[in-house]
Amino acid sequence: MPPSTNAPSKTFRYAPGPKSKALFDEEQKNIAPGLQTIALYSQIALESGHGRYLRDLDGKEYLDFVAGIGVASLGYSHPDFVRIVSEQLAKVSVGSFTTPHRASFVKTLSTITPKGLDRIQLYSSGAEAVEAAVRLAKSRTKKYELVGFWGGFHGKTGGILPVLGDSFKHDLGPLMPGLYLAPYPNQDHCPFGTQGEHDCAAHCLSFLRELLKRSTAGALAAIIAEPIQGTAGNVIPAKGFLKGLRALTQEMGALLISDEMITGFGRTGQWWGCDHEGITPDILTVGKGLGGGFPVSGVITSTEIAQSKPWGNPSGSSSSYGGNPLASAACDAALQILIKEKLVENSRRVGAKLLKSLQELKLRSPLIGLVRGRGLMIGVELVNPKTNKPLESPLCRELFEECLTRGLLTMSYNAALRINPPLSITEEEAMAGVEIFTAALTAVASRHDLR
Repeated sequence: MPPSTNAPSKTFRYAPGPKSKALFDEEQKNIAPGLQTIALYSQIALESGHGRYLRDLDGKEYLDFVAGIGVASLGYSHPDFVRIVSEQLAKVSVGSFTTPHRASFVKTLSTITPKGLDRIQLYSSGAEAVEAAVRLAKSRTKKYELVGFWGGFHGKTGGILPVLGDSFKHDLGPLMPGLYLAPYPNQDHCPFGTQGEHDCAAHCLSFLRELLKRSTAGALAAIIAEPIQGTAGNVIPAKGFLKGLRALTQEMGALLISDEMITGFGRTGQWWGCDHEGITPDILTVGKGLGGGFPVSGVITSTEIAQSKPWGNPSGSSSSYGGNPLASAACDAALQILIKEKLVENSRRVGAKLLKSLQELKLRSPLIGLVRGRGLMIGVELVNPKTNKPLESPLCRELFEECLTRGLLTMSYNAALRINPPLSITEEEAMAGVEIFTAALTAVASRHDLR
């Protein structure tokens, strides 16, 4: 039998600590398959986390360049966050009634959202919030079609699976009708092969118009787009694209949904990803960093749009767990810490330094093809210099394990590497991570004579 294409190199062996391995193996007897790749490949069993570091059961610490895929915006065990959430847990944790923390959170949030977006409804997961946003768009427009983009990721539930712009949905059909996909203007790899950013944005917008004209029923409720595509590799769209989407939806009487699950709450160095083009969408979907690690998501919109029926009816937009006292305490604590500790500014400042350092590393490392990013949302394209194609999966996994061995947690098991550390990361920690990453790259390149 041929070796698995996902197997690491035979010349390098990574092994988790014995306590981690034992507990991982024990859990595998009962847990369903399909865990996140990072958990399956690392086989780490966590004991604790503090600041920007995670510690496994064997006492090994890892500098975190992942943050739970952008979730742990504050880092781990922030004392104020722990205190506020613990105090709330001791009081009451469930129910949809008003609490001081929820009232405080929604009031504070309204001061930092794009102008006019002053209403929020809270949910438990990203997909749940996106589905709620689509229901809101249908309620507002009385139309039913939705358009997303190649490379997009908005969740895995049935109502939005068709606008998942990659292979996650394969073998899960038939898919819900009335949802369509269009090319996303990757500024580094335009799907139409155009060179200039403006040309790529214009070409994709022109194609989108033709798709709406020829492929839909003319009942567009909304267009949904990520200001930066996270799952696709932290892909930045060509300049002018988001403004073009804003103009197109207004022209067609549709809504623009900016999916800010990853880009929101300072990840890109601005409060919102859409801020980089100075647009105000009709709806923001938010999550991940929203609750500082607690599972919370939300839909943010204007007062006028929020009143749309049936979404605006009693229980029309609610969720059993959404906005419960414990979740609201987490949201309130996280937002207050983001503001007080200026973590959005930290994201912008440290992110710029980290980006520059990685761009300099690209000049020295044959395994790096491209580096891009905004704030602490950075994408690195790993390549095989002999083929000039994406680095093969076994070599990516080997790089991932080299990083782990040296104490750095990354997503380098994929050639489209995403770097999303906690927003609280210091310059010193960021540079330490680059140093470890450099050593891991050098080891893999040397072992396989990749220069």
